[in-house]
Amino acid sequence: MDAWAQNLTPPSRTVFRCEADGKVTYSDSPCLGARKIEVEPTRGVSKLSGSERVGNDVRLERHREIMADALKPLTGMDAKQMDVYRRRIKLEPTDRQECYALDGDLAAMEQRERLASGSHLSSIQGTLLKMRLRYRELGC
Repeated sequence: MDAWAQNLTPPSRTVFRCEADGKVTYSDSPCLGARKIEVEPTRGVSKLSGSERVGNDVRLERHREIMADALKPLTGMDAKQMDVYRRRIKLEPTDRQECYALDGDLAAMEQRERLASGSHLSSIQGTLLKMRLRYRELGC
């Protein structure tokens, strides 16, 4: 594997639907007033014969899911929680703490956004954009 490929972050499963000047775009980068969409990537292609063809990334993901299920009685974490833990364990302790704080803050702010209207909505969306950008910058 190339050295540069080892430093790439895993593909995001969060997509943001952004609307500007009547034009809709989708991106893994947040924008002002973005709607968050959770996506689940495909996991291989099946031939007409019924045999499945998957890449190493899918095999590794499945292995991690199996390990997470086996370790759940000890860790209390499911596969997605283990993935977050595995990604964040590499962060500096202060960044890791900020990520966990942002988890709750983002959920609360997204709830406030759903209930807001008018100028209050713009303020909340601006704050939410800053929080999402920070979340991405930290590698949460």
